[in-house]
Amino acid sequence: MSSSAFHLQMRLDHVGVITIDVPGEKMNTLKAEFVPQIKAVLAEARSNPQLAGLVLISGKSDNFVAGADISMIAKCQTAEEAEGLARQGQEVMAEIAALPFPVVAAIHGACLGGGLELALACSARICTLDEKTRLGLPEVQLGLLPGSGGTQRLPKLIGVPQALPLILSGKQLRAKQALKLGVVDDAVPLSILLETAIAQVHKGKVLRRELTLRDRIMQAPLVRSLLFAMAKRQTDSKTQGNYPATDRILQVVRIGLDQGSNAGHAAEARAFGQLAMTQESAALRSLFFASTTIKKEAVADAEPRPLKQIGVLGGGLMGGGIASVTALKAGLPVRIKDVDLNGVNHALQYSWDLLSQKVKRRQMKPAERQQQMARISGGTDYQGFSHRDVVVEAVFEDLALKQQMVAEVENHCQPQTIFASNTSSLPIGDIAANAQRPENVIGLHYFSPVDKMPLVEVIPHAGTSAATLATTVQLARQQGKTAVVVADRPGFYVNRILAPYINEAMRCLLEGEPVEHIDRSLVKFGFPVGPLQLLDEVGIDVGSKISPILKQAYGERFSAPEAVNAILADGRKGRKNNKGFYLYTRSRWPGKRKVDDSLYRLLNIKPQAKQSEEQIAERCVMMMLNEAARCLDEDVIRSARDGDIAAVFGIGFPPFLGGPFHYMDQRGGLDITNTLRALMQQQGERFAPCEALMTLSETQTNFYTSAQS
Repeated sequence: MSSSAFHLQMRLDHVGVITIDVPGEKMNTLKAEFVPQIKAVLAEARSNPQLAGLVLISGKSDNFVAGADISMIAKCQTAEEAEGLARQGQEVMAEIAALPFPVVAAIHGACLGGGLELALACSARICTLDEKTRLGLPEVQLGLLPGSGGTQRLPKLIGVPQALPLILSGKQLRAKQALKLGVVDDAVPLSILLETAIAQVHKGKVLRRELTLRDRIMQAPLVRSLLFAMAKRQTDSKTQGNYPATDRILQVVRIGLDQGSNAGHAAEARAFGQLAMTQESAALRSLFFASTTIKKEAVADAEPRPLKQIGVLGGGLMGGGIASVTALKAGLPVRIKDVDLNGVNHALQYSWDLLSQKVKRRQMKPAERQQQMARISGGTDYQGFSHRDVVVEAVFEDLALKQQMVAEVENHCQPQTIFASNTSSLPIGDIAANAQRPENVIGLHYFSPVDKMPLVEVIPHAGTSAATLATTVQLARQQGKTAVVVADRPGFYVNRILAPYINEAMRCLLEGEPVEHIDRSLVKFGFPVGPLQLLDEVGIDVGSKISPILKQAYGERFSAPEAVNAILADGRKGRKNNKGFYLYTRSRWPGKRKVDDSLYRLLNIKPQAKQSEEQIAERCVMMMLNEAARCLDEDVIRSARDGDIAAVFGIGFPPFLGGPFHYMDQRGGLDITNTLRALMQQQGERFAPCEALMTLSETQTNFYTSAQS
């Protein structure tokens, strides 16, 4: 690179300030080519005989160092090459840690991964109290572990019991949390960050805090063994053994404690190199790059219009959630309309409860809660809607009602107001059928709960304008959502691939497989919850409305088992009415959900596990994969990448498998096709492999390379 990312300025008080500012980049990330640059700056600083110490600070407005450049790993062909990257990082951090004078990290904004490892190598850390400031080691979320000393320095700084959960989960800490744990030495307003860091240099090196009685107890061999055994048990229960990085983290931290720092660093670098070559890390990194790209790329040949005010129709669970992410995350004023004030109040309560949780956790002051709530208002008429840029409709799934909403918005809002329908099944073209300005109508399908689910499907119909599409995607991004554009076909993409998956789970149930056995099979495969528990969460009644639409559009393979009608007739809607596949009464063990055994009597079946977990998972997942391939072939999704992101972010397809298309490419089209054929012989025509898979099998290509050719 022509210009350095590290700049040293010597102050009159003999404190050197090293500013980190990667040229031409919005975020600071650490790259291998920076090693000689930082070594040169450190050598320059050491050459000053009057140097009192150094401060490391960012030249960026909202981040310290967001991590290492992950693309470096993709260039590595072997584990040894990746291990070399880790060793290189370790050497730089070791050089900083060995400096004979104080080195203080002045942190504002993201300080993640390699950024936190850089800060940990310093003798002290000061961070800002700003909401943007986050500290963490998220490498595990990419199937890796911290490779530049993080597994060794963090446990020694804050103790093993506090460090392990952070490294194993990738959790990001706010300033006050980091201060409480001892990750940073002080947290101050941004206006005095540099001043405080310089004062810290003049104080001299910070003495390492004395070990607490608890920490000393944890150093006992027996107690340490119990601690690591407990951490492994808890981690395995969450990951089902599908993430190899967690085991390696435990091993590497343990080696450092038992055999010393040198052995720990050597084990860390070696493990980093080996993990970088795993299929799991490749899949997780693929998702990372895909989600980063999709958040930035243009989706239409038009610029999005400015967004100043948003309207929401309907104050139910979805309407309240949509209003909340619009006001609290996008920071846009929202006006809610509902048929009665109870609906409006329900929507307001949704945001109030979310903000109150932050107040309770001391992440926000009551005055800030009031300030944010002031962005949301509502009523029972269209007062205040005349200048709304987008109106998001979240009323009942009824075509006539939604068409009525379009007409009312066109009558009460400005001509360019966008009407975005949050529908899970109704064609957008039908909703726009009677519109005066159909070019302004689009689908915007959120997932519940809106404040937590990261995905939104954006569905233009044939007459949607490019400006409407671009503006709607921009709104979704401002709400903190990953927006995937899908075609206006029944079920869109996510529900279309989800329906056959759940239907197959229902068939397994009717064959006598116990509810918990079915759900456990798919959780072990890697889904966050099983299909029957998911149906309880979504609502059995909601699922029953989508199935007939899909069956009419795509045929018998979407036919839901008749037993669904018996379940509905028994008044079972799932969690919403505390009656579904599981019991929802209060339990002494809230983490243990119990199956409602009366369901078996209702369906006249005797539960007995006959199929293995692998067989059940294969049946359900293969139905999903086959349908995903059809969706790509029919241009329901624009690319395999979009299909992977939507499946992972929308329904929790196992991230370590990279999404349906990454997984199929990994296994190969021939293997997937042969598996479907075998299931077709055993179970019926619904497993017949689609043409897209047959073609891939015959040509020995894959979804990603086919899209690029």
